[in-house]
Amino acid sequence: MNSDGKKIVAYGGILVLALAAPWMMTAYRTQLAFLWVMVLFALTWDLVGGQMGYASFGNIVFFGVGMYSTAVIQRNLHYGLEEYAHVAGRVESLSAAEYLTGLSLGMTVGAVAAVVIAAILGVCILAMGMRGPYFGICTLGLGVAAGELASGWEYVGAGSGLVTPVFPEGLGERAIFFYYIFFFLTIVTFFTLRRLYSGRFGLAINAIRDDEDKAEAMGIRTTRYKITAWCVSAFFLSLTGGAAGHLIGFIDPTEVAFAGPTFGVWMILMAILGGKGTLWGPVIGAVIFHVTQEVFWTYLFGWQRVALGAFIVAIVVFFPQGLMGWAQERWPERFGHRVEGTALAQTAGGEGA
Repeated sequence: MNSDGKKIVAYGGILVLALAAPWMMTAYRTQLAFLWVMVLFALTWDLVGGQMGYASFGNIVFFGVGMYSTAVIQRNLHYGLEEYAHVAGRVESLSAAEYLTGLSLGMTVGAVAAVVIAAILGVCILAMGMRGPYFGICTLGLGVAAGELASGWEYVGAGSGLVTPVFPEGLGERAIFFYYIFFFLTIVTFFTLRRLYSGRFGLAINAIRDDEDKAEAMGIRTTRYKITAWCVSAFFLSLTGGAAGHLIGFIDPTEVAFAGPTFGVWMILMAILGGKGTLWGPVIGAVIFHVTQEVFWTYLFGWQRVALGAFIVAIVVFFPQGLMGWAQERWPERFGHRVEGTALAQTAGGEGA
């Protein structure tokens, strides 16, 4: 079987397993749905932090924007602010059609808002030439500021948070419904990024990562590519946030929507664990991280954060290049890299013939 055939079989196997997973593990449907959220976290962060080399600590802003935008649109389509306070979380107040309309419209508005914010921030930060640790610190401040703004804004619930509409029975089980939404979004994100990485866009952002000054000298419009990459990341991360808020059912400004110390850090760690700057690395890292975290939370209750901290340290110490980088060094021929000894043996064999 050639390499294309193997890829088709592998993709088909993953597709079948993913579609069947919520029916095979019925007790873990919500955890499985969040598994795809983690994969989306890692993929969207790696676009900027891995492929382009700009380590952002503020991508959680776009997740929160999508979450709040979707919830507010869902609320405002059918209720006033005071009226919603009496029905939120208490009764099944929306029909299936109303719920789907508000969810789809809210996710769309949230995605547009996130892209606009990313473009504005890109012009203000990236166009000013901010790089390296200065860029990272600046983006870290963005996440903190967004959480504080949401905590003081009464229109979105302020520090008390915002309850999303009750999931209607006409759409089946909530965990399964959102599982397939996140799975579909992961597929679209994965293949969109794969297409981008294989073309001129991928070459340009890799050139920025390797040496931005040389890339500029070669005529690459680095600022345009950097802003575009951030906007693409914001688009998919916002869609993820819009659906995640409804799966959770309650939006807290600092613990859920703009949770920098948890979600914001985890998306970086997952990409590093799997191997940043690769396509499959963030996916593998997210799966391992999420499964490990769930095991810790189940069997090490009370010590789960200590165990998770030790796990994070182990990632940085033993796998600085990630699992994909480690595997490529150990078995380079399996990743299409020619080994010098193998090449010399093939040459000698050809001459002997």
